[in-house]
Amino acid sequence: MSGEFNLIEQYFVGRQKQRKDVHLAAGDDCALVKAPENVQIAISTDTLVAGTHFLPQANPAWVAHKALASNISDLAAMGASPAWVSFALTMPSVDEGWLKPFCDSFFELADYYGIQLIGGDTTKGPLSLTLTVQGFVAEGKALRRDGAQAGDWIYVTGDLGESKAGLDVVLSEAESVNALEEILEQRHYLSTPRVLAGQSLTHIASSAIDISDGLISDLKHILNRSQVGAEVELTSLPVSPELVTYCNSTTQVFEYALTSGEEYELCFTVPEENKGALESSLAHARTPFTCIGQINGSGELTLLENGKPSGLHDSLSGFDHFKD
Repeated sequence: MSGEFNLIEQYFVGRQKQRKDVHLAAGDDCALVKAPENVQIAISTDTLVAGTHFLPQANPAWVAHKALASNISDLAAMGASPAWVSFALTMPSVDEGWLKPFCDSFFELADYYGIQLIGGDTTKGPLSLTLTVQGFVAEGKALRRDGAQAGDWIYVTGDLGESKAGLDVVLSEAESVNALEEILEQRHYLSTPRVLAGQSLTHIASSAIDISDGLISDLKHILNRSQVGAEVELTSLPVSPELVTYCNSTTQVFEYALTSGEEYELCFTVPEENKGALESSLAHARTPFTCIGQINGSGELTLLENGKPSGLHDSLSGFDHFKD
């Protein structure tokens, strides 16, 4: 038996209880699964590359969490329930000291969200991880980016900016970090996919997206797809005490909250008539949320500070893989 199959058998096969909708998960050319009636299957694929999305020396348990959580967040943004995941792993050599904590963390998170590994691949090469997640959403109820209308209110879940601050800590490569920096580094890697919030929003929100490239970039995706504009009040952006302490100025806090990628919070819009339902639904999902602005018909994004045009220009951008 080759080293590849030994690796698969040792680290990836038999780690989870079989879902009833998985008829064959491993051991053949394809997985066999069956979806319930009257649902659509939401599918998303992401790749994480060492040196771009994480440092090669990063804690492998944190890398596993980040890889799977970021993909589950895509399902959350559509209001879908996680079901299955396929995983392709490329690594320079078999490193058991890296694989064990990686797989332990991966399957712990997968089991928490009820998502089963149904297949994948292992190859030799530069360290990278490619995941394809699939989930269920009631037919015609998926949250999309193209439904926002003038008058809708703009919300975000959680706090913003911590992932960028944590990335600064990671990239500093300091020999030691203080307690605040350690908290921010963990928050960069250990996001919480807003699955229950997404499911709660399917009958309430007019549009939604997860914040993977930064609020200002991802909100613009909604605006462009919906052909609308928006005003965002900077002083309403939810930020943590840790981020405020870390930053040198209020302006820097705003910049971090607007441009921080890999937050994996949700940004969504809600019509006026659904605001009451939103309060009860997200309280049931135990998800903090904040209104940060309103959709209008201008076709532009305007940043306000205390109701007046901000000195921060809306040309600020989030993460771009191909940006120098």
